[in-house]
Amino acid sequence: MVKFSKELEAQLIPEWKEAFVNYWQLKKQIKRIKLSKLPNQSHHHVKPHFGLSIFDSFRFVLQKLAHSLSDSDHHDLNIIQVRKKTTNGGEEEIYETELAQLFSEEDEVRVFFMMLDEELNKVNQFYRKQESEFLERGETLNKQLEILLDLKQIISDRRRKNSPSKPYSTGTSPQYSPTRDSDFSVCAENLGDSDETTSEVSQTEEVMTTLEKKGVSFVNSATRAKTKNGKPKMAMRIDVPATNPTRAITAITSMLWEDLVNNPTGDFVHKRKLQCAEKMIRSAFVELYRGLGLLKTYSSLNMVAFTKILKKFDKVSCQKASANYLKEVKKSHFVSSDKVVRLMDEVESIFTKHFANNDRKKAMKFLRPQQHKDSHMVTFLVGLSTGCFVSLFSVYAILAHLCAIFSPGNEPAYMETVYPVFSVFALLSLHLFLYGCNLFMWKNTRINYNFIFEFSPTTALKHRDAFLMSTTLMTTVVGAMVLHLLLRAADFSPTQIDAIPGILLLFFIALLICPFDIFYRPTRYCFIRVIRNIVCSPFYKVLLVDFFMADQLTSQIPLLRHLEIAGCHIFARVFKTYHPEACHSGRMYMEITYIISFLPYYWRALQCVRRWFDDGDVNHLANMGKYVSAMVAAGARVTYSRKNDHLWFGIVLITSVVATVYQLYWDFVKDWGFLTPNSINPWLRDELILKNKSVYYMSIVLNFVLRVTWVETILHFKVGRVQSRLLEFLLAALEVIRRGHWNFYRLENEHLNNVGHYRAVKTVPLPFRETDSD
Repeated sequence: MVKFSKELEAQLIPEWKEAFVNYWQLKKQIKRIKLSKLPNQSHHHVKPHFGLSIFDSFRFVLQKLAHSLSDSDHHDLNIIQVRKKTTNGGEEEIYETELAQLFSEEDEVRVFFMMLDEELNKVNQFYRKQESEFLERGETLNKQLEILLDLKQIISDRRRKNSPSKPYSTGTSPQYSPTRDSDFSVCAENLGDSDETTSEVSQTEEVMTTLEKKGVSFVNSATRAKTKNGKPKMAMRIDVPATNPTRAITAITSMLWEDLVNNPTGDFVHKRKLQCAEKMIRSAFVELYRGLGLLKTYSSLNMVAFTKILKKFDKVSCQKASANYLKEVKKSHFVSSDKVVRLMDEVESIFTKHFANNDRKKAMKFLRPQQHKDSHMVTFLVGLSTGCFVSLFSVYAILAHLCAIFSPGNEPAYMETVYPVFSVFALLSLHLFLYGCNLFMWKNTRINYNFIFEFSPTTALKHRDAFLMSTTLMTTVVGAMVLHLLLRAADFSPTQIDAIPGILLLFFIALLICPFDIFYRPTRYCFIRVIRNIVCSPFYKVLLVDFFMADQLTSQIPLLRHLEIAGCHIFARVFKTYHPEACHSGRMYMEITYIISFLPYYWRALQCVRRWFDDGDVNHLANMGKYVSAMVAAGARVTYSRKNDHLWFGIVLITSVVATVYQLYWDFVKDWGFLTPNSINPWLRDELILKNKSVYYMSIVLNFVLRVTWVETILHFKVGRVQSRLLEFLLAALEVIRRGHWNFYRLENEHLNNVGHYRAVKTVPLPFRETDSD
């Protein structure tokens, strides 16, 4: 049977851990009470025993009397008295416990009930605060939904008047798919062009009048300029009255709708934009329901914790003190309030009616998504593919030796055509394996990575899945390498067998974009979507998963350069213009090399600019400076590889040192949150998830060492071609390992920030914002 302490640790909401009852501290206090009941000899062995005094006999009689009373039928005696005081006009309740009966270990018992009162008050206050926020958010969403439904109805009626054969259907909801930047607002400009008629103006006034009845205000409608025909221009911005604390949420996005115009076709509002607004409100309802479910879990777990700890106290103290206290706990707000349950029922009803076409089963799939359980088949496949990989790699090593593939005669051709492609897959597989290790560690340390990355719990990748993808990828690649050597030994044409790496590359690209629901399609499409957002960084709002993935790309520049060489060889063979030297030297090669060395840092710098534009935080500009310095250092190293002189050596040394110091500072202080002044953990931060502090100190040293591996690239060791390639691959692999190591502490710091602000539910921007949020 699992102990309740472990069960509580496994089920509590990580971001709200500090708000839960401190069950473990209360258990320690009960142990102190238990120790205080034991004779002094049991924990003072060093003191000699000189016999008993007459007072000891008297004390012994009193203890026996107390025990007999506790075992008698007087268990209903009021041993404790719990007093409830109200503050802030009756909005808050404070519980204080007084001992109505003398305990033999009175001091420890008094401390226990003081601690219990503090925990009960803490739980009540937190529950009240969260409940109030969710109720206000629910009211806001109801108003948003009412405005949306009114808009859809009025627009539908208007389109029926103008085009009876093509009415706008408001009865169906668009297929749900989470959108990234669904920024939306309603704005009306240039109402009253040359084609505007009196009836159209009246229809506009009808819209405004209907929405004003719902509490919507229109800004500067009377003071707008006029059109050429003297008709008034309107800038209509729909605002929800400022009656809720979600103003900061809705003010995040820029939600102007610039083409809400009265055009000749009567399309007063585009259908697609109404669908966009509907998706935003739907997502907000889903997050509200999730938050209410978390608060309900919070209430039930705390109730069980109070019950368990009071029963332990009764058992240790041989008293029946829990009954009175449990009565007060059950009367407290976090147990007795039914507002959360009623709001959950209301959300279910609204969601079923407006977003699921009255299909409750469909609605519950959105509101209560089922998480897939870990499959033993995945674990079996991971073990199977790992075994196949080891076997195939052993076969490859033997064949490479027998075929003398790395001999001076065969070495250049093999290294030019085969090595780039296989190194790409090896680095990618290593990165996937380290990501699986990250997922495993985040899960074990209760870091809520799905919430941080905003992944769907139904399709999110688990560590076993990442391991399976990694091992399957490498098994396929090594199998292709073995096949390549076998065909080479069988005297097949080099032109034919050298196409195997290219075919393998094209196969995996086709698998990545495959539209069929095979081999983790949601993960593949999520990856493509994130890469799209990175490439188009200034035009998409930057989320954490976007810049997290962009940071991964900055560690995979060698992979991108190998991909460049492999693509050059493949396309040159396809278009019959194959010149091997053109893929390793020449002006175009160097220009592409510069671009590839810059691009990941450039994209990341653009993300920082976009985040500064959205948030106005100067730290984003400082972060941009880190990536600019990295771009300069990377460009200097590429130039130094061509111009090996003292001038460029000095430039590379200076730029690389500056960039490394900048990166180390940002790693330790900003990304990991270390080096906090006056921290209780020297050189670290106050809150640590791992219990062993030495792990953090070793991580600091390891990150420093792996950050300076660029020194090898400017020393130019005189080694052979094969050794040079292996050394290059080793350095690239070390950078990938450093990034996987960095990932854990980066997300740990982000998780602790969420815990510090009790962020357990995603905030969704709403389509209709407030006037003063401009």
